[in-house]
Amino acid sequence: MKEYIDVYYKHKEEVEAFIEDTFHNNIGIAGDLEESNYKELFRTFKSLELVYVVDHQSKLQISPNIFYNKIDKEAKGANRHYLINRLNIKENEFAFTTPYKSTPTQNLCITVSKKEGDKIFFMDFNLKRLIERLGFIEKNASFSSFQEKFYMVVGFFMMAIAFAAILYAGINFAQSLFSMDLSIQTIFKPIIAATLGLAIFDLAKTILEQEVFYKSYIKDAKGEVKVLTKFLFTILIALAIETLMVVFKIAMKENPDMINALYLMGGISLVILSLSVFIYLANKKQ
Repeated sequence: MKEYIDVYYKHKEEVEAFIEDTFHNNIGIAGDLEESNYKELFRTFKSLELVYVVDHQSKLQISPNIFYNKIDKEAKGANRHYLINRLNIKENEFAFTTPYKSTPTQNLCITVSKKEGDKIFFMDFNLKRLIERLGFIEKNASFSSFQEKFYMVVGFFMMAIAFAAILYAGINFAQSLFSMDLSIQTIFKPIIAATLGLAIFDLAKTILEQEVFYKSYIKDAKGEVKVLTKFLFTILIALAIETLMVVFKIAMKENPDMINALYLMGGISLVILSLSVFIYLANKKQ
């Protein structure tokens, strides 16, 4: 959502000029909002979602909410005082709002108003479709749909694996507890499984957020570093717990294999050092 807003502000002048020029060259609205007029609006502006008319004097809506495929008469008579007072009408009688989430459609939109006499015509444009149609964001519809579905399937599959790992940890610990078979291994194994489950769930959540539900078209290096760092931290915790469990098991046997535990601890320390250098360099670059 933020990406669309950023792209809109970057090309704000071009978007406004396109709407104003298209409106003047192709459409003439006069008098009441007749059926032929609003149908012409929807045919011309493919990103248009909603049209309605407000009386400039009373600031009351004098038309129903007119959508592409339906008309909602319940909105007629609504007080639009708050909206009109915020309009910054240009010399050419046009006014543009900042991007916001539309209540009727629940989509990110901008509202364009056109004053004609005592009436103000309001038009809600779907911001995503508008900037895509103008070519400010390019995407292939078929491939984008396939990619979104693929990420959704993989994301939810990873979440299912995460839940399975956490469920396994809980069942394994409960069985050990009820059978009174408690040991270092039976305590640490569920912790490791739960930690890995958490790491997988967090990664799946990030994939779904960025590629499905709030799809990102602008790559945010800072966000990617944050996700990678968080995931690696979780994995490191699981490895550290595993290393600690190995140390305890070797120590209880009282044999010379303790050197292997030292190698494991050295490996973990090296990974932590590498991650620290990575974080430092990433922050320095930003």
